[in-house]
Order: sequence, then structure tokens, then C-alpha cells
Amino acid sequence: MTTRNVGRVVSLWRYPVKSMAAQSLDTVDVSWHGLVGDRRWAFIRDGVVRSGFPWLTIREKPEMRNFVPFFADPTQPNKSVTMVRTPTGEELDVVDQALAAHLGGGVRVIKQDMGVFDTFPLSLISTQTIATLGGLTSLDLHPQRFRPNLLIDAPGEAFPEDAWVGAVLKIGSMRMRVDKPDGRCVMVNLDPISSESNPSVLKTIARERESRLGVYGSTVEPGVVSVGDAVFLESKA
Repeated sequence: MTTRNVGRVVSLWRYPVKSMAAQSLDTVDVSWHGLVGDRRWAFIRDGVVRSGFPWLTIREKPEMRNFVPFFADPTQPNKSVTMVRTPTGEELDVVDQALAAHLGGGVRVIKQDMGVFDTFPLSLISTQTIATLGGLTSLDLHPQRFRPNLLIDAPGEAFPEDAWVGAVLKIGSMRMRVDKPDGRCVMVNLDPISSESNPSVLKTIARERESRLGVYGSTVEPGVVSVGDAVFLESKA
């Protein structure tokens, strides 16, 4: 087995509640089910519980970005009570009915210890990919528009993570397989700071990238990842 350094970690994000604000992290444990504490909670929309996609997300309610989850005991995210700070400053337990009421009639919360993921438990995108798309759209695109777990600086070609699909990356003491490109939806149109929508973002991804940007992955070996860690691409000798 040989390895090649292809970049470094510049940001890490966890999303304790699906579609709510991200937690920026300096270091994080990565389990078989992704970042510890990531997307363990999600809200379900009334009337679509049996559908293939019952989740209440930023697509339906853009202001969800302004709800800020945090752990009462940040040292034990898997055991701690999950709290949410609302845009009005209230701090509510994620299971509090008052929080669901903020999000709309008939909405309820569920917990899944393996995480509420659209496809795979890890998502990764490079700064080069975001910068290239920004050039195509003439926009300054914030990485949180794409809601990744790992933001990687990978100098060289545009869209470098495309070449990693099917390979294994060693990052810190964690190893992840890059499983597939990330198929994008209208959520990328929403600016994470202003919540303003610009449809040109998804249109450009659809036209230039067949609606794919960044990659999904899964854990091959659990471990710890930190900002600044080198990213190594593994290959058979």
C-alpha cells in the first residue's frame, strides 16, 4: 500500500440536527456512523412520514439555518442532551414541543443513533471546487452553502475530489472510502449568511457538473480528525 499527500483539512463541521446550523470543530471523533453527534436528530413533516423523504429541511424552511444546536455537555455528544438556540434567543431541549411549534404545525422530531443521512455518513468538498464554481457563477460562495463535514484544501486541478471516488483517504487516524459524487439540490441556492436564494448556483452545477459537486463517503476505520491534518490518498503498490 502506498499513500500520496493530496491536501489538508481546513474546516470540520457537525450538524447535530439535520438542516439546522453547523458546529465548527477543531477536532472530532469519527465513528462507523460518521462524525460523533452528527445528524442524530431530524424533524419530520406532517403528512409525509411514509414518503421517501419525510424530513423538514432548509428547502422547505430556509430559516432553519438560524436555529443553533449545541450539546449541554460538549465532551460527550452521544450522551449529552441536545439543545437548540432559536432565532429569538430561547434555549430549548430538541425534544421540547415548543421547538417543534417554532417550525410549523404537525412537525415532530425523531432520533436515530446511526444518523439521519440522505445517503452516506460523510461529506467532503474541496476549496478548489468551491472556488471554481464561484468563478463560473461570479459569486463568492461560502462553504456552508454545501453543508460538508470536511473542507479540504487540495492544490492542483479543479474539482480534485472527483479523482478520489472509489479510493480510500487517510485523514488523521481515520480512514474513509470516497463512495460517490454528491448529487445537489436547491439547497445550494441558499446563501448561508443572508438566506437569499440564487438559482444560478444549482443551474450552473446542473449544466457544468451533471448536478454533482463534492463527494460522499463512509468510514473504513474510525479515528480522530483535526483541522490541519494531512489528507493521504491510498493506493495499492
